[in-house]
Amino acid sequence: MIKQLTLLFVLIASIAMGKSSPLEKVVPMKIDTTAVVEIGGMKQFIKLQGVDEEKPLLLFLHGGPGTSLIPVADTFTDQLKSNFVVVQWDQRQSGETLKLNSSPEKLSLGLLQKDTEELIYYLLQRFNRKKLFLVSHSFGSMLGFDFAAKHPESLYAYIPISAIVDQRKSEKLTMEMLNKWAKETQNATAVKELALVKLPFEKEDDLFYSQKWLFIHNGVDFAKEAAFKAKYHDWLAIWFPMWKQTVTNNLFKTLPVLNCPVYFIEGIGDKQKSHYLVEDYYKFIKAPKKALFWFEKSGHTVFNSEPEKLQQVIIDEILPAALSSTP
Repeated sequence: MIKQLTLLFVLIASIAMGKSSPLEKVVPMKIDTTAVVEIGGMKQFIKLQGVDEEKPLLLFLHGGPGTSLIPVADTFTDQLKSNFVVVQWDQRQSGETLKLNSSPEKLSLGLLQKDTEELIYYLLQRFNRKKLFLVSHSFGSMLGFDFAAKHPESLYAYIPISAIVDQRKSEKLTMEMLNKWAKETQNATAVKELALVKLPFEKEDDLFYSQKWLFIHNGVDFAKEAAFKAKYHDWLAIWFPMWKQTVTNNLFKTLPVLNCPVYFIEGIGDKQKSHYLVEDYYKFIKAPKKALFWFEKSGHTVFNSEPEKLQQVIIDEILPAALSSTP
């Protein structure tokens, strides 16, 4: 009898272990890790964070080029991590990726665009997904628009922050603004150095002097120091050849239609590139869904000046709108 009861208890226990209690909750799998991925024939660094790895993927494409967002990303992703698996990527010749290895190939826009494509398909495969959200900042939009144009089916939405849509026209407008400001403020040094700048930018000093006085105009006094010039010329030595290639693109001519939702985020005070051009392009482009969100307290780096609002817009406005249009 005792033996029979023992067998009965074992049987009941084994059945119970195979079933979940109706009150039992599935605990989300948190993700907070880094990875080194083989992309474009070299090691590239990514950081992945989220409270639930089943949430939608959201990939940031940083700007610069060469300016990693990882050191400051926590300040503008703390809320996003509750709604997405947030992925930060240090592109080739940038941040942690540069510490691992230098690019074995000459830098080009096409090379970084190909890296972007490889990384996105790696993420989709790793997490067994069909789509993700793609966010870019400034130069990163040259990678983001390219991917969105070629592979709209792989995106819930594309979210360009401070997008580059016609850089040559933007540079012309910026130079007109700076020359007017220099003369009105009777800044003899600014007038003299800005007069050296030729459009389109063909020499490193063309870009340097325009950026120097743009920074000073915006209140960045460090741009007056010799250390700024040295640091900026270090950047130019790496990126200027590629930059000359990238600024020739004009999205008004090359991308009139985008076959995925696109949501523009723009600082009203962005003088790094004209926000008026972004507004014109937003009105011009055809897309299944589109919106333009203005940030009144921001310039070129919305994520620094209004991180709470940026996250609120993505979570409350863009996320539900994009998912509602997904089959």
